[in-house]
Amino acid sequence: MPAAEAAPRSRGSGDAALATSFAPFERHRKVLLAVSGGPDSTALMLLASRWRAAMAETSAKVPELAVATVDHGLRPDARAEAEAVGRLAGALGLDHAVLGLPRRLPATGVQEMARNARYDVLLAHARAIGADAIATAHTGDDQAETVLFRLMRGSGLSGLAAIPAERDLEGVALLRPLLGWAKDELIAVCAAAGVDFARDPSNADPRFARARLRALMPELAREGLDAARLARLAARMARADAALEAATDTAAAALWREQGDGIAVDRAGLLALPAEIGLRLIGRAVERAGGRAPELAKLEAVLAWLSALPAGTGGARTLAGALIRAGQVRVTVRQAPARRPGTGRPGGASTRDRENAR
Repeated sequence: MPAAEAAPRSRGSGDAALATSFAPFERHRKVLLAVSGGPDSTALMLLASRWRAAMAETSAKVPELAVATVDHGLRPDARAEAEAVGRLAGALGLDHAVLGLPRRLPATGVQEMARNARYDVLLAHARAIGADAIATAHTGDDQAETVLFRLMRGSGLSGLAAIPAERDLEGVALLRPLLGWAKDELIAVCAAAGVDFARDPSNADPRFARARLRALMPELAREGLDAARLARLAARMARADAALEAATDTAAAALWREQGDGIAVDRAGLLALPAEIGLRLIGRAVERAGGRAPELAKLEAVLAWLSALPAGTGGARTLAGALIRAGQVRVTVRQAPARRPGTGRPGGASTRDRENAR
C-alpha cells in the first residue's frame, strides 16, 4: 500500500462534497478512524485526511484524527494488512494502532461476533486516546445490503431504517460519513491516489448471508431495485421511525410511571394506543428492566396477549430478562427473577402468580 499525500479530486470527492460528508466531525475534538485496509476504509482515511487539511486552512478548530486497525486473528494476512494501513497513516501524519481481540472468536456466528468484538476494542481504544467519536466506512452499498438482510430476517420499520449516519456507542459517537458514497467511488478514490488496498475473501464467501445478498445485487439492480433505491427506502424508514419514536415519547409521558424497581404503564391507556406505539412503549419498558432489547415477534406476541386478556383479569409473562405483569389497572415491568434450575421458569413467578397477578 504505497503512500499518498491526499485523496484525489474525483466526482464526489471535491471540497464541497467532503464538507458535507465530514461535517459531523466538526462537533468532536478527536475522531478515531476504523480502517481495516479494504477499499472503503482506506478511502475513508484518505478523504478524512484531506478534509481535515482543507479545514485547517480556514479554521483554527479542527478535530484531531487517529487510526486503528482491528486484527481479528482470522486470516494469516491480517497482520501484514494492518501494518500497511499503519504505513499509509504515517505518510498522512496520523497516529495508528493495531488492536487485537481479547479472546478467540467462536467457530459459529463468526461475522456477528467479530463485529461486536471489533466495536468493543475500538470503543476501549477511543477512550484510551481521548477520542469522543469513532468513524467507520459503511457505504451506500452496505446500506442497501443491510436493508435486504433485515427484510429477509423479518425486521420491523426500525430495522429497515438500517444503518444510521450517527448513533451513540456508550458515550462515544459512532459516525458513518460515507453512507452517501458508492463503493465504486471509493475504489476510484484509492486508484486515483495510487493506493492499493486489501481484499477480504470473506466478502465473497457464499457461506455468509451478506455475501450471498451482495452477489444478488447486480440482478436486483437490473430489475430496478438498485443500491440507491434501497438506501432511499432506508432514509424514508428512518424518517418514519423518528416520527413514531416522538409519538412514543408523548405516550410515555402520559402513561409511564416509575414504580419502585420497575415501570408501571396504565393498562387501558396502553391498549388504546395504536399498536405500533404500544409495541414501542412496552419494548422500551422491557429493555429498561431486562437490560436487552426484545425480539419484535416476541414483543408482538406479548402485546397480543395483553390485548386478549378479559377485562378484570391479569397474568404475567417474561421477555428478554423482564417480567411483565398485567393487573386490573396497570401493566408493570421489572427485572425477571433468576430462573429456578431445571424448571425453565422464573424463580419468583409461580403459575398461580402468573394467573392472578394484579
